[in-house]
Amino acid sequence: MIIPKYPAFNIFTGIASKTTALGPLCVATSISKLPGWDVEVIDENNYHYPAPIDERGMPDHVALQQLRPASAVGFYGGLSCTVPRLLEVAAYYIQAGVLTIVGGQHLDALPQDALAAGMDIVVHGEGEIAAQEILQARDAGLALDGIAGISFLRDGRLVRTAPREPLEDFEPLPLPDFGLLRFATLRRFPINRIRGCGMDCEFCSVKGRARCATPERLLAQISYAAEAHGARDFFVVDDQFAQDRSETLRFCRLLRDYELRLGWRFNLAVQMRLDCARDTQLLQAMRDCGINFIAVGFESPIDEELRAMGKHLRGSEMVEQARILHRWGFFVHGMFIFGYPMLPGMDFSMSAAQRIRRFRTFIRQSQVDTVQVLLAVPIPGTALRTRLECEGRVLPASEIGWEYYDGNFPVFIPDPPLTPEQMQRAILKLMGAFYGFQRMLGTALHTLRFPLAMLPLVNLRTRFRHWYRQWYNDVVGSMGYFIVRNWLRAFRQGQFQEKLRRGKAQLDM
Repeated sequence: MIIPKYPAFNIFTGIASKTTALGPLCVATSISKLPGWDVEVIDENNYHYPAPIDERGMPDHVALQQLRPASAVGFYGGLSCTVPRLLEVAAYYIQAGVLTIVGGQHLDALPQDALAAGMDIVVHGEGEIAAQEILQARDAGLALDGIAGISFLRDGRLVRTAPREPLEDFEPLPLPDFGLLRFATLRRFPINRIRGCGMDCEFCSVKGRARCATPERLLAQISYAAEAHGARDFFVVDDQFAQDRSETLRFCRLLRDYELRLGWRFNLAVQMRLDCARDTQLLQAMRDCGINFIAVGFESPIDEELRAMGKHLRGSEMVEQARILHRWGFFVHGMFIFGYPMLPGMDFSMSAAQRIRRFRTFIRQSQVDTVQVLLAVPIPGTALRTRLECEGRVLPASEIGWEYYDGNFPVFIPDPPLTPEQMQRAILKLMGAFYGFQRMLGTALHTLRFPLAMLPLVNLRTRFRHWYRQWYNDVVGSMGYFIVRNWLRAFRQGQFQEKLRRGKAQLDM
């Protein structure tokens, strides 16, 4: 199972080197239970010595195939920006005569792209059972027609079988086996309990009713990773951690009791809706069990943009709710989308400078600890892409390239008076200002003032937490400064500006 590498200029490469994608690992674990199959996972983003590399410093799949020949290879095609690398690696295995299978959101929406490139099978939706059935059919020499939820070519024509029903019962599935990862070291272990999302945001590809495993299964993932791999840091990848409230509370209590029995303390990060800040019982349960980090999709401080996205919050409400999370001691990571395109008929116009001021004011007032400001991405399969394509505003992927579909580059024509170039500069200004050089100065200052911050010697725990939060945010901000600098350097050396010019010209024809 191969998780293809992010483009070199991608701003998330530093994060990816500390964790891995959970979906491919779950599929690999499921296959590992088949008699006669040995499985390993190569995450190109978390791949280091003594792994073989090629002359570009990339994973050397020729050497890997020589070391341990694979008869089938699965590819994770969930992220549009990694698809060019995916197809590059797949070409080698196709030429070597290896069975190639791909799944993930991007190629789920565009299966013809993978099949036209020579790949054998595209899996639509969840892959644990489908992948097993494909390999069993291969071993038995059976046709693929009876396997639900896949696409393949027959005599040059696309065949798509009947849809596969989403999984409802997760208990028969094995727990994800992190031991299958090769040449990788995890610092933060991904786990999950809930698949799907009850929200219906226009820009998001995660749809459908939330389907929940038991809290005991989520705790089992933690206990296995902790006891077998020494894990202490976890990221619950559920899109909405608390959407099954009663069971979420039960999980928090189970985890708290488990930590007390072992005398351990874990550090958990979750993604959560901001309106959960009103639920004091939930917040207390989260604090009690070691959930310290919350990622929140604020998306925008501009009410008109929130309505266009399908969000049901107002900017003024979000400020106070974010402050509540701050007062409870959570580290809050704010995720934002700059310059979201309005729906037809919405009378709204705002310059780039005005938007930047609104974002900066909101970020300051909401007291978020870290931020991520990206552009809207019309991902294949989303309602946003369908709308923008109908309006003739999506820059042609043949010119731009899927590798730029990571939220850091404009890939559609925005609402006037914005231009693609202005949107690009805006997120650079916002990220550059938040993760500025002053963060390093702040780190040094907070380190030096630590003894004074502890005086007088009363309420030391509260004083330490207050000092630590300021110090930690500046440390993270310092790392963010270097990440943004490196990304800017790679961006300026890249070819995007020329691609953007050609894409706009082709759209105007």
